[in-house]
Formats: sequence, structure tokens, C-alpha cells
Amino acid sequence: MTMECRPGCGACCIAPSITTPMPKMPQGKPAGMRCAHLMDNQLCELFGQPERPKVCSDFQAADYVCGTDSQQALELITVLETSTL
Repeated sequence: MTMECRPGCGACCIAPSITTPMPKMPQGKPAGMRCAHLMDNQLCELFGQPERPKVCSDFQAADYVCGTDSQQALELITVLETSTL
């Protein structure tokens, strides 16, 4: 079930690895590292831009991924990330 992104969360920009090159991260980003494009307000500065990686654009918030708060989202996405290695 999809849901709206939780304001101020940003877990999907921290927990997973992103292998696609981005303007500030030409090598992508490793799991657990804050994306250089995640702004202080926890929004992506590449949102809606063609430079935004497809994996980011395709991400859909869902209860089973985002849990009940941003800490749980970090934990759940980390578990998903490590289980797909």
C-alpha cells in the first residue's frame, strides 16, 4: 500500500545505496550515507529534475518500508538494503 512521504523523514535518501551517478555524487552513494542532494529540510534538491536517479523517482512510500516514523523507516530500509546484497 502506498502512502504520502512523511515530511522531514529523508530515510530513503540515507539508508539505501544508489549506484546511479548524480551531479554531486558521480560515483553514486553507499548505503547509510546521507545523499548530498538531501537538503536540510529533508527534501531532495533533484526532485523533478532529469538528473534525479530513476531509482529515486521510482521509490514509492509504503507502510512496510516507512513504518510509523523516520527512525523506523531508516531501520526498515536498511534491512531491505542488506537483504538484497
